[in-house]
Order: sequence, then structure tokens, then C-alpha cells
Amino acid sequence: MAPTDTSPMPSPRTTTERPLPPLVEPAAELTRAEVARYSRHLIIPDIGMTGQRRLKNARVLVIGAGGLGSPALLYLAAAGVGTIGIVEFDEVEESNLQRQVIHGQSDIGRSKAASARDSIVEINPFVTVELHEHRLEADGAVALFEHYDLIVDGTDNFATRYLVNDAAVLARKPYVWGSIYRFEGQASVFWEHAPDGRGLNYRDLYPQAPPPGTVPSCAEGGVLGILCASVGSIMGTEAVKLITGVGRTLLGRLMMYDALAMEYRTIHIRKDPEAAPITELVDYDAFCGIVGDEGATPVGAHGAGSDIDAAELRRLLDAGEPVALVDVREPVEWDIVHIDGATLIPLGELLSGEALAALPQDRPTVLYCKTGIRSAQALAVLHRAGLADARHLRGGIVEWARATDPSLPVY
Repeated sequence: MAPTDTSPMPSPRTTTERPLPPLVEPAAELTRAEVARYSRHLIIPDIGMTGQRRLKNARVLVIGAGGLGSPALLYLAAAGVGTIGIVEFDEVEESNLQRQVIHGQSDIGRSKAASARDSIVEINPFVTVELHEHRLEADGAVALFEHYDLIVDGTDNFATRYLVNDAAVLARKPYVWGSIYRFEGQASVFWEHAPDGRGLNYRDLYPQAPPPGTVPSCAEGGVLGILCASVGSIMGTEAVKLITGVGRTLLGRLMMYDALAMEYRTIHIRKDPEAAPITELVDYDAFCGIVGDEGATPVGAHGAGSDIDAAELRRLLDAGEPVALVDVREPVEWDIVHIDGATLIPLGELLSGEALAALPQDRPTVLYCKTGIRSAQALAVLHRAGLADARHLRGGIVEWARATDPSLPVY
């Protein structure tokens, strides 16, 4: 799943927008069984036999079989998209099941791609599923995209988003994008080489990635599970509209959804006149300023010797060494699980500076969060404040539970 990005400023409304032509030529025919299956589509004048034949002939590549990919995949399959590709390297975890509805209890530990394929085949045996069970990398991304008509991007990190954008530009493919966080979602359509001259890409909306760690992931900040259905179904709807050439797409517009207020609003996006043309793929981890396996630790946030592993922290605590253990998560996370003897000081209070005076000066501080991302941010603050001996727990409380007490709940 994806963190929601910072909202851009709206641009003037477009008044000369024209419908986009259908993306896919129709297949030769529908079988009798297909006519029966898709009958509710066939009696819609804007879809009809021709539109359904276009769906049958379409090749759609979905990046990610997680929170957004799940509803998009299920409904694209049910709609009759003939070939669906899935790029997914991860395995199903129990925490996925709160929102990733394409997977079930029996799929825990399985390949997400294979699990998604089985669900698709169960829904519609007429769909061909192509699995790409690897992480999307710059090497080979353009060639992969060229084999499909349309890309649907449900990824949850900025490095992959910019890679998808640039590869889609170079492959001259349109793509549908979505993002979710807590109760909020966003969706849009990007197509640099749109035939009507309204070409836009993700960099026109967000020219630069936000500083690492400033936009929490769903794993760090949470997401309302059913929000995935709302945004993922919009993404699937946009894909169907592009394939069949019906309606007005989100190309040139950003749809923003607030589930708590139950409000949708749309702002218009225009081409960034200062944007440099995309001519090649780059190092996207470097572009987004991320290092290490966590994928979101601020560069320069800490140096060698500034982290501590779970085993060493356990030894220090058991030996009664003077350590100030500080939990920088939110109170709701503290209520789920915390390390005995810790003090709760949420990250925001450290970033604002209001809680720095509460930190003890007579013993070293060890910070921890869920996985080490927020504690790395807090560590940088403490180092700038002169607490040079402060450290943070590598891997956070998730690693603490794994290494020292597997009975602790992990969220």
C-alpha cells in the first residue's frame, strides 16, 4: 500500500477536453459462455459487444498485489480483461488480510503473486494471468511495460512510483496510479504520450520525492482496510475506461478522497513547463534519498555505532546498565505492545523540540519505534541537540519481539 502524497496546488480547469480514443482494438469475437458471463456489460450502450471485445483483447500489468492491487485485480478479472500481468515479489502475511482481500487465511506464507493468480482464476477462468515474481527494477522495466497496453500502479513506496512513471513514459504507455494512508486516498491517470496532446506524468504532479521518512508508510501509520476497496475500484474503473474509450478519465486530474468526511474532491493538474524530459531510468533509491534495507531511513541520520541490535539491548537491560529507553511511536501503538521500562515520547514531540528537555542527561538514550524508521529520524534530532551517545534499536520492536520474546504481539 501507498502513503498519500502532499497535496499540490490546483490549476485552472480545462475547458477543451476531448474523449480519449479506445486504447485496445477489439478481439474477433466473444464465445457463447463469455456472452452469458458479461451480459450486464453487454447491455450497457457505452460498452456493448465492441467494448467487451476490447477488454478481452487487453493486456494490463498490475504492479503489486497488495491493498490497492487486490481490488483492482479482482475487478479487472471479473470485467473480462483478457491478460493480466502481476509484478509481485512478496509473500502473504497475516497483517495483510485486513485489507488485501485477494488473499485468504490459507495463503499465509505463499507467494502473493501465486495467491492472486489463484483468486483470479476462481473468479474468471477466461483470464490469462502472467506472473512476474520479482521486484520491479530499472533493468528490464521498459521492456516489460512494452508487452502490455496499460500499467496499474498500486505500489507503496516513492522509489518504485518514480520508476513506474519513467518506465511508462519511455515505453509510451498510460498508467493508473493510486495512493492511500489512514483514511485518505488519491488516484489519477498519467500518460505522457496521450494522443490528444494532454500528456502528463507523475513528475508533473510531484517533481521531487519527499525527504525520506517524512511521509509514513501504511506499515508505520496504518490504513483503514476498506479504503483500499474505494481507491482500488476507482483505479480499476479508470483502466476499463481507458481500454474501452468511454467516459472522462482522470488524466489531468487528481481525485482526493477523505473517508472520514466521506468527501471526494478533484483538482486539475497541468504540465510542468520546467520539467526536464525523461530520457532514461535512474537510480531511484538515490533519487529518493533512501539507503539500506528499510527503504526509508534518512541519509546521514546516524553513523556507525549509532544503532544497537536487540540482543545487545537485552544484555544491557538484564545487566542493569543505565539506559534511558524511549519509545517514539504513537500512544495507540504503545497500547498494542511496548518494551518494559520504556518511556513514551512520540516522534512529533521530539521533532518539534518540546520534549528534548525531558530526556535524561545522566545516561545514554536508546530510541525505538516499530521497525527503526522513525527512531532513525528521532536519533538525528538528538544528535543535533548534542546527545552524541544516543542510539536507536535496529529493526525496532518488531525485531525485539522476534529476537527476544516471540510471544509478544507483532502488528
